[in-house]
Amino acid sequence: MRRLSLGLAALVLFGASACGGGDPESPGAEADSSAAAETAAGDEATAAGDAATPTASTEAATPVDAEARLAAPDAPAFAVIYPGGVIDEDAAPAEGEARAGGIVTYVTTASPDAVIAFHRARAEAEGLASVMAMNQGDARAYGAHSTADGGNLSVFATPGQEGGTSVQLVWSAGG
Repeated sequence: MRRLSLGLAALVLFGASACGGGDPESPGAEADSSAAAETAAGDEATAAGDAATPTASTEAATPVDAEARLAAPDAPAFAVIYPGGVIDEDAAPAEGEARAGGIVTYVTTASPDAVIAFHRARAEAEGLASVMAMNQGDARAYGAHSTADGGNLSVFATPGQEGGTSVQLVWSAGG
């Protein structure tokens, strides 16, 4: 049931980000940019607070360039599996207004916070801007968008029933 809920949330986010554009000349682009900047600023404050905790500072040490494999053979460089993660369900291809993309689930022994920190750092290193972050109980979510080519990334990380973290990764390549 949890996976179904996450899947539906991912599809809503995937669709919403696809409708959000990427056209800097659109009338709502300026409002979208300022909202993204406010969200990013809030995320930086949250990340700074999280870094003060021993758990976040030790687990977030996974470097952006750590050995991470692509979520699917044709996935963009920002759609990767956390180092050491094990794919639970193979990538399901998706194609829509936001170009080719996919959805994959995997499990890892890392915490949800460490997973989100890794994906955020990787997305930003690949030129995506953070546009969404959410904490609900122990679950974490993160979203990023590229205004240059329309690429999108959404990551949902929830504690696993037997430890570790279950992750759902949704992306569109843009282009």
